[in-house]
Amino acid sequence: MAGETRIDKYLWAIRVFKTRSEATDACKGGKIKVNGADVKPSRLIKPGDMISARKGAITYTYKVLEPIEKRQGAKLVPQFAENMTPQSELDKLKSPVETFFLRRDRGAGRPTKKERRQMDSLWDALSFEVPDDVADRFAAEFGFNDDDDDFDDTDE
Repeated sequence: MAGETRIDKYLWAIRVFKTRSEATDACKGGKIKVNGADVKPSRLIKPGDMISARKGAITYTYKVLEPIEKRQGAKLVPQFAENMTPQSELDKLKSPVETFFLRRDRGAGRPTKKERRQMDSLWDALSFEVPDDVADRFAAEFGFNDDDDDFDDTDE
C-alpha cells in the first residue's frame, strides 16, 4: 500500500465516485476539500487527512485511514476510510426532493464568478429539514421503515 495517493484515485478507490473521471471533475469543480482547503485532482493525501465531498445537497466527510490506489469492495472500504459524515447531513437523504431553479435571462451567458458564489451560498443556505409529522406520514404512506432503511416488501 502507498504512503500517499492522489485524491482523485483515493475517492474512486473508496467508492465515493463511480469513475475516476467523476472524482477528477469534482476536484476541479471545487466540490472536494482536504483539511478545509480546495484541492486539485493531483493533491496527495496521507493518513489522518479529513476529506469533505459535496454531492448534491449533501457534504460527506471522510477521515483517511490508509491511502490506496486500487478500487476496493464495499465491505473493505472501512479499513481505508472512516465515514465521519454528521447525521444531520445523512438526514437530508430521507427528506423529500425539491427542485430548485435559478432563472437567468435568455442570452445572459454563463454566470460570472461573483454570481456563481452567490448561487452557491444561496444553495448552501437552503434548509432541507422536514417536520417529523410530515416525514412520518410520508414514511407510512410509502412503507418506509427507519430500522432497515429499505422499503417494506410485504406484497410478495
